[in-house]
Amino acid sequence: MTTLVGPRAEVRGLGRRLLDVVAVGRPAFWVVSVVPYYVGILLATRRLVPEPADWPRLAIGAVVMGPLLWLAVLAINDAYDLPGDLLNPRKSKSPLLDGRVTLEQAKRLAVVAGLASIAVSLLVGTVFTLGVVFALVLGWAYSVPPVRLKTRAGFDVAANSLALGTFGPLAGWAAVDPDLSGFPWLMALQGTLAAIGLYLPTTLADLTADRAAGYRTIAVRLGARATYRLGFAFWIAAAGLSVVLAALDTVIPRSMLPLEIVMVPVLVAAYRRFIGPGMTFKGVVILASLFLLPCATFALTYTGVL
Repeated sequence: MTTLVGPRAEVRGLGRRLLDVVAVGRPAFWVVSVVPYYVGILLATRRLVPEPADWPRLAIGAVVMGPLLWLAVLAINDAYDLPGDLLNPRKSKSPLLDGRVTLEQAKRLAVVAGLASIAVSLLVGTVFTLGVVFALVLGWAYSVPPVRLKTRAGFDVAANSLALGTFGPLAGWAAVDPDLSGFPWLMALQGTLAAIGLYLPTTLADLTADRAAGYRTIAVRLGARATYRLGFAFWIAAAGLSVVLAALDTVIPRSMLPLEIVMVPVLVAAYRRFIGPGMTFKGVVILASLFLLPCATFALTYTGVL
């Protein structure tokens, strides 16, 4: 029995290290990019479920968009945000803060995950891979000095919102069809406006810590009230654009117009109810969940199910 203690201890140690790596990659964030990726697939195929022959390639793309890319960009972000995270109670469970992952290990994780993202994305297609390279460059530019877009008010918002609102659907489309000429850019605009509306409040949650660390994020630069109002304005713009697109029968079917007219005031009221200077991420989650209702209806209508 005693001879099994060593191997068992090694297995447990390996399991803990793997869990620490997964924790750096924040599994809760994976859906944030996989959902827009699926939207791009839906736009390209007009099917809720793609053809079975495409499943392996699209599943590989989802692995890149979820675990690999997030690990690559979050590991490097954690490494360079460590001084600020030490001042942020919200980051108290970060593996870097309690020493489960060292600073050098985080940087190595970012490099390995980034290279793996590129290598695996080649199985999906060249255009998809070019998009992944762009996302990695953007992610590193967001975190790493001297560029460090996180501390450049406005660029911090643009980097995150374009990555989710535009790159996510575009990646899904490219995984199906490398010819991007038919991609509906108005939907990317609508998604980016919504992403800005959802991202800006998250900067308020870290405002105190970012200000103490000297990070010139948009919330630090503008202040809580102005940042909230700006996010609210972009949220209204995203909701309003969906009504316009439905009215014009452009991408969003005109049959959805009644629902869009009903949902716009609901989404606007929800933003005022759940988002504010003293908000937590729970409010963003609730708002994003409400936003899924018209998105799901669009998916069913666009594919001809409704």
